[in-house]
Amino acid sequence: MIFVYSYGPYNYPINAGYAYDGRQNMVSGQATWTDGGQTTQCNIPWSHNQYMTVAVSNQSSYQCGQLIKVVNPQNGREVLVTVVDVVPNAPINRLNLHRRAFEALGANLGMGILSIQFEVSPDLEQERWGKYLLEVTQVAYPNFQVTDYELAEKTQPAPNQIKEVYDFILQNHTEQIKVQGTVIYNPELDRLISFNIQEL
Repeated sequence: MIFVYSYGPYNYPINAGYAYDGRQNMVSGQATWTDGGQTTQCNIPWSHNQYMTVAVSNQSSYQCGQLIKVVNPQNGREVLVTVVDVVPNAPINRLNLHRRAFEALGANLGMGILSIQFEVSPDLEQERWGKYLLEVTQVAYPNFQVTDYELAEKTQPAPNQIKEVYDFILQNHTEQIKVQGTVIYNPELDRLISFNIQEL
């Protein structure tokens, strides 16, 4: 089953007690891990996005359904996680990752706390169809995590058609692959015409 959510505009934090890495506008912080639970503040299950999910502080500006890129600076591994829950009174720069996301960063669960860098992913958040293709790609490759993406092409093949092409990088414990997703839609009717994904 594919979950597709629509959310309103986001308010991204500008400076709310975060320590920024000047090189990439990344927030420096810490990650803990959890096995999740039955219900969440966002009404999005922890199993969403193949368990690449996270809870954020109730003091942060991150919102339900938002994508956050999390980097382990010790080994360079990255994951894209979806905000599904809120932790009351947690430090503003601490993320509570699902156990699988914590492990996908190459971290040992015995560590308990991992130093991380993270940032929201506004480029994809602003692209509705890119988010849709991300969901489809994640479901199509259940043993991989989408770790990075880019909008590779946006064209207008016909007066009532927009074509968007996205490149996704997927990683598991032993392999990295590249998948390309293409969507064509009618912007006037807000209607999908076609989409496909293929491994490159």
